[in-house]
Amino acid sequence: MVPLDYGRSFLIGNGPGNEVRFWVESRTRIIDEETSEHKDYIQAGSCKSENTFAEKNLFHQDNYDFLPIFGPDDGIIFRRKAHLTAEYKSCLPVKEMWNGQKYHLIEGQKTEELTSNQTIREATYRFDPIVSQTEIWNQETKLRAIIECPVKTLNTNQESNFYQIDTGPIALPDLSKRYPRYVDSIQLAFVAFNVPDFADFVIESSTPVGEDKTTQVLHYSKLLTLPSENRLYAISV
Repeated sequence: MVPLDYGRSFLIGNGPGNEVRFWVESRTRIIDEETSEHKDYIQAGSCKSENTFAEKNLFHQDNYDFLPIFGPDDGIIFRRKAHLTAEYKSCLPVKEMWNGQKYHLIEGQKTEELTSNQTIREATYRFDPIVSQTEIWNQETKLRAIIECPVKTLNTNQESNFYQIDTGPIALPDLSKRYPRYVDSIQLAFVAFNVPDFADFVIESSTPVGEDKTTQVLHYSKLLTLPSENRLYAISV
């Protein structure tokens, strides 16, 4: 999978009332190893709930974070309020999301796979755009996924020759079982890794807060470690 140039990748809705344009923040490819077929899920950057094209009071009073994911058949809209609500995750036909979309997904024209800690650090110090791909799988369900995103935070240490990425949100599928639709399996998460063969995820989940733990909020609190194949690419202009 050739990594995208995330600085130039967007999608735009078909309107007619709102031709909204979203920046592409991650891409998840889910592969069915039994059929060799795959589907891509494009996660857009988040915004806040708004009164679009209003004369005043552009933001909703009871505001929430709004994040869409677009697939070939179905999509997801995440609405994250200050407290847990039933409207947090909505799955719907993608044609009902702004009357369908036009994709502008630009592959990196000059990509270099960074195959050692040293080359990762050198690309970091050159301020190259860096894209990660984390490949996960489940042998029982015969499902595989490649999760790709621009690396927003990257830690390095010259003396020890270490690196570590920490970035998100990403669209993380649950491959432990076959869901009726792939969108049903997708959760929002952040990914971290510092070696090629495993990745840690922190997943947005319902989280009890307060002294009595009776109030539920949405927070990145569920930890998961998976074997993986991690790749980093420098994207040159």
